Amino acid sequence: MKWMIFQSELWFLIMGGVFLVLAMLPRHHPRRDHLTAVVMALVGMAICLASIHFSGDLFFQTYRIDRYSQVFKVILAMGLFLVVMLCDDLSGVEERLHPEFYALLSLCTLAMMLLVSCVHLLTIYVSLELSSYCLYILVAMRRERRVGSKSGLKYFLIGAAASAVMLFGLALLYGATGATYVVDLIKALPPKMAHPMVAVGLMMTLGGFFFKLAVFPFHFWAPEAYAGAPNQVAAYIASASKVGAIAILLRVVAMGGSGAGYLVHLLILMAVASMTVGNLSAIVQKDFKRLLAFSSVAQAGYILVGIAAMNAAGFTSAVFYAVALLLMKLTCFMVVVLVAGEGRNPSVAQLAGLHRRAPLLALALMIALFGLAGIPPTIGFTGKLLLFRAAMQQGYFYLVLIAMVNVVISLYYYLLVIKAAYLLEPSEPQAALRLSLHHQALAGFLILAMLLIGFYPRYLMDVARSAALLLL
Repeated sequence: MKWMIFQSELWFLIMGGVFLVLAMLPRHHPRRDHLTAVVMALVGMAICLASIHFSGDLFFQTYRIDRYSQVFKVILAMGLFLVVMLCDDLSGVEERLHPEFYALLSLCTLAMMLLVSCVHLLTIYVSLELSSYCLYILVAMRRERRVGSKSGLKYFLIGAAASAVMLFGLALLYGATGATYVVDLIKALPPKMAHPMVAVGLMMTLGGFFFKLAVFPFHFWAPEAYAGAPNQVAAYIASASKVGAIAILLRVVAMGGSGAGYLVHLLILMAVASMTVGNLSAIVQKDFKRLLAFSSVAQAGYILVGIAAMNAAGFTSAVFYAVALLLMKLTCFMVVVLVAGEGRNPSVAQLAGLHRRAPLLALALMIALFGLAGIPPTIGFTGKLLLFRAAMQQGYFYLVLIAMVNVVISLYYYLLVIKAAYLLEPSEPQAALRLSLHHQALAGFLILAMLLIGFYPRYLMDVARSAALLLL
């Protein structure tokens, strides 16, 4: 019966297996594949919700199921379901590859669910690699082979380098402490934080997670991967993949304890660099997907502001902002998917006149961009307020000031996109976008979620706090 607490992971393993079987069938049925993915992803989300109170240890205590991991599994399952909902027109991927596409999405979600529950160094590394290799292949699956292969190869090479750095850092941590379990490292690391081997090992280990989160200077893959990947894959990388990275980064940072002064300084430095580089680079982008990529770099910096606080409020705000990023980025990529025909990359100029072509879509885009910019009453404003308040509690006034300056900078390019959608007219007459019923329902859900949680964040804050307290 103890295996029942592992049912969320088992379901997504079964989901991946179903699509591997469908991939072996001689005839291709894109509609069948999509409906199967929607139903199985919805059932998976329901199973994760039903399992949120489960707890226990498996596999010789290398795998821990607790409130922290289960909350993130619900978020990951929701992210997969929302991305799959956007895959009804998967024109950016060849029809014969659709089953493999859904299989890799399922296995990547499974890998990130494993990642948030792993409490052993080797299992953390293996889970991270499994999720990464799924994404490398997904990026390269674009119908335009030259673009997809080039982006996938760059993503793979940078990822392999980051993986090697992280593995060497894990080896240094083991050499300095003799511990491989996270629970043992939490006890062994704080007294040895001044030891050079521990300091270097922890920083190199964090490098692998910074790569997943696209933190400067580990962000170089992001613009190429976003621009070269199929639009739905870019949506998954920008949303669900970031949730998994935030979850494991929080767990690893918490190992250092509150006395890791140099670690806090490193997080602050990288937060400032990520916010500044991401926002300044996004200003000059004309391709909407590349703009969203550099926006993700800046958003990673904001998350590090909260994590650098190294307290309950900071960890709670990071969990809260993970949900906010999921909703806001998925909304932006929903617009990308629906506006760009045949899986192409839309430019900012192509959004001109969107308020006439699809008013609901334009409204969703505006609210999502307002949230990313931190304008009330959106979920993004509440998330940033929690992050900055946690940093202020630790006395990081100048860090919050720099973050606020970056928020003002980001307003410029977010407002440029909104200007294109609402104030500019297209150079050529364009037909109205006909949204299907499920796309209208999806847009309505995202709009309501971003506004309602912004107005009434208490429930999500309570869930985030109950999860984050397990790290302290």
